[in-house]
Amino acid sequence: MLTTGSQIFQAPTQTAETWWRSAVFYEVYIRSFQDSNGDGIGDLRGIQQRLPYLKQLGIDAVWITPFYPSPMADFGYDVSDYTGVDSSFGTMEDFDRLLQSAHDLGMRIVIDMVLNHTSDEHPWFAESRSSRTNPKRDWYIWRDAQPDGSPPNNWTSFFGGSAWQWDAHTGQYYLHLFLDRQPDLNWRNPEVIQAMDTVLRFWLDKGVDGFRLDAINFLVKHEAFPDMPVVTNATGGDLVQYHVYVNNQPELHPLLQNVRRVLESYPGERVLIGETGTLKAPELSQFYGAGLDEIHLPMIVLPLHTAWQAQAMRACLLEFYAGLPQGASPHFVFSNHDDKRLITRYGFEHHRSIAMLLLTLLGSPILYYGDEIAMCDTYVPPEKRVDTAGMIDPDHYPGRDPNRTPMQWDGSTNAGFTGTAVEAWLPVNDNRSTINVAVQEHDPESTLTFYQTLLRLRSDSRALREGSIQFLEDCGDVLAYVRECDDERLLIAINFGGAAHILDLSALTDHVHCVLSSRMQRPEAVSVAEVALNAYESVLFRLASNKEG
Repeated sequence: MLTTGSQIFQAPTQTAETWWRSAVFYEVYIRSFQDSNGDGIGDLRGIQQRLPYLKQLGIDAVWITPFYPSPMADFGYDVSDYTGVDSSFGTMEDFDRLLQSAHDLGMRIVIDMVLNHTSDEHPWFAESRSSRTNPKRDWYIWRDAQPDGSPPNNWTSFFGGSAWQWDAHTGQYYLHLFLDRQPDLNWRNPEVIQAMDTVLRFWLDKGVDGFRLDAINFLVKHEAFPDMPVVTNATGGDLVQYHVYVNNQPELHPLLQNVRRVLESYPGERVLIGETGTLKAPELSQFYGAGLDEIHLPMIVLPLHTAWQAQAMRACLLEFYAGLPQGASPHFVFSNHDDKRLITRYGFEHHRSIAMLLLTLLGSPILYYGDEIAMCDTYVPPEKRVDTAGMIDPDHYPGRDPNRTPMQWDGSTNAGFTGTAVEAWLPVNDNRSTINVAVQEHDPESTLTFYQTLLRLRSDSRALREGSIQFLEDCGDVLAYVRECDDERLLIAINFGGAAHILDLSALTDHVHCVLSSRMQRPEAVSVAEVALNAYESVLFRLASNKEG
C-alpha cells in the first residue's frame, strides 16, 4: 500500500510580479531555430516567425542564446560588443520587433548575458593588451610568467590545456577559463562592474524581461591564484583538476547582489537565471542570497547528470527541496545546448516520462528546443564539425554540435529550418521525415501533442503551478509524488523500469481518475487498490480525497 514518505514542501507565495516562480521557459539556440533569410543560420526574425508556435505549445518565456556581435569562436559566447546585434542574426530593429511581438502574445523574453569573459576581439581587450600601462590593462587578469617561463599556476581551461595564454607583445599571460579567445574579465575592478551595469541597463531600457547569466559561478577568482588540487582519475591515469579557486568564491555574492539591484531599479519584475554548474544543494542554495537578494532562479542541473533510476532521482530531488532557502523557487534543467539531448542520454522509451517529471515538479522548468518533438542528437561527421570543443579530441568527443542541429519543422531536405537549396550550418538529422512539427501536430498520440496537453494541464492547475509537493515512499522502479493546492490533489507516478507495476493507492484516496498518460490512451476509471503502470509509463492522476490528511 502506497503511503506518503517524506516531508511536505510548500511552494512560495506567488504574485503577478513573481511570474517566474512557475513559468515554463524555452531555450532557443538561435543559430538552429529558424532561418528567415536563407543563409543557413537561424536568426531573430526566424524566432519572431515561430512565436505563435511557442505560444500554442504553452511557453511563458523564451530564453535566447547570445546574438551579440562576435567572431563566433564559441558561437556567440565570445562577445565583441554587448550592445549590438551580430549581422548574421539580423539587426537591432529585428530584436525590437521580436520583443514587441512576444509581449503582444503575452510571452516574455530572457536574453543570455556573458559576464565572465569577452571575445579577444572586444575593444576592451584590444586596449588591455596594447600595453601594460593602458587604463584598461586591469580590466582583464594578467600575470607574470614563473621564472622558467611557464604559466603563473597550474590552472587548466575547461576546453583543455592551460588556462593561461602568453602575450608576446606585453610579456605576460592572460587568464581564460574557456577558449584562449575568451579572456576572463577582472571583476575585482570597479570599472568593470560599472561597465557591465551600463550593459545591463541598455537591455533593460529596451524592455527585456530578464537575463540568463552564463557561467556566473566563475566570475571571481581566488586573489592569491594558488595551484589547484589534483587527483588521479578512476583508472589511475591523467590527473583531474578541481576548479575550487575559481568556483563560487565568497567575493562573488556582493557582485550578484549588485546585479539584482540593477534589475530592481526598473519597474515590474525582471528575472535573473544563473548557470551555476553541477553544484549540489548546499552550494547552489548560496546563489539565492542570504536574503533572497541574488539570483532568482539558479539552474538546477544535477538531476540531468543523475542516473535515470527512481530511487536515485528521488534522493536527488529531495536533497534539493530540503536545501532550498525559505521562500526560494527551484529551477530544473534536464536538457540544454551544452549536453546530450534527453533521448540520446536516457533512451527513447523514457523521453515522455522526463517531460512528465520536469513539468509537474514544484518550480519552474526549462525546455530545450526540439525536446517537444523528441529530437535526438545528430551524427555530425568530422568534416562538418564546427564546435571547438569537438576538435580537441574528435575520436572520443564530438563536441556539442550533435545536440545543436537545426529544429525539425517538417520533413523537407532542411526540415523547414532553411531553404532547400541552402546548406544549413549543421547537418539536419536523417529522422526529420517522422520527427518534425508538421507530422506531429496533427497526430493525437504524438510527443508534441503529449507536451501540449501536459503544458495545458499545468497552466490550468493551481496544484501544478503553486501547490505543495510530497514524495511517496520508495516503491521500487516507481517515483511517485503528490501536488496539492486547496482541494485539488494530483498524483504523478513514473515507472522508470521495463516491467509493469501495480500500485495500491487506497491509503491516499477513495477514488482515482486518470488525467494523462505518457501512452496517451488509458481508461479514466481506475481501481484504487490496483493502479497498473505499464513499463516505462508515467501517469498523472486526480485524487478524490485525502485519507491521511
